[in-house]
Formats: sequence, structure tokens, C-alpha cells
Amino acid sequence: MAAQQRPLSPHLQIYRLPLAARLSILHRGTGVFLCLGAFALVLWLLAVAGAPEQYDRFMALAHGWPAKLFALATIFSLMLHFFTGLRHLLWDIGLGLELKQVLASNWLVVLAAGVATVALAWLAFAPGAAS
Repeated sequence: MAAQQRPLSPHLQIYRLPLAARLSILHRGTGVFLCLGAFALVLWLLAVAGAPEQYDRFMALAHGWPAKLFALATIFSLMLHFFTGLRHLLWDIGLGLELKQVLASNWLVVLAAGVATVALAWLAFAPGAAS
């Protein structure tokens, strides 16, 4: 039997996901990334509890630009995960489910996560911040 030539359904190379779907995927991804951030926090706590040489070695590593980039990504992940999670909780109780409200809350979540990330990063990386 010969293969039939049927049109393909739209797929991700053709179909553009709505922002709500992208944020839903990012919510899951930020949750996974936050596990890496928790692992880094545990390493820091172990360094604090350990010998002074361990703490000095950790802090030398933490002051490099890759560690600062990782910290910034962790802050952003925490903020985006928080605000998308808060929105999901509101949806669970039936608030904000109208299409216009969903579209507005998409951008509100992105804006809130961005502003909170900048504010927390400024506090964390500002000159004179705890070293």
C-alpha cells in the first residue's frame, strides 16, 4: 500500500506558542533550575560550616563572573517561578480566567519578574553588599 500524501499538522517550527504556554513551560523549567540553585546553596552552607579554607575557596569561586551569572539566573528563575505560581494559584480559585485577563497577566508576570530580578540583583551585587 503506497504512503498517502496528507498535509502535516502544524508543529513547533510553524506554530508559534502563545505567551501563556511559553510561561507555563518556563514555570516548569525554572522549577528545575531552582533545584540547581538549591544545590549551590547547600554547597555554600557546607563551606560555611567547614574549615576556613573551604569557605575561602568557595568565595573565590563565587566572585567570578560565571558564578554571578548563575546567581542572576537563579534570582530570575525564583522570581518568574514565584509570579507564575502565584498566577496559577489565582487561576485555581477562579480569578483571572477571562481571555483579556490572561493576556494582561502574561505581561504582568513577565514585568513583575523582571523588576523584582533587577531589584534583588541590585541588592545582591551593589558595591558594599555583603561579601
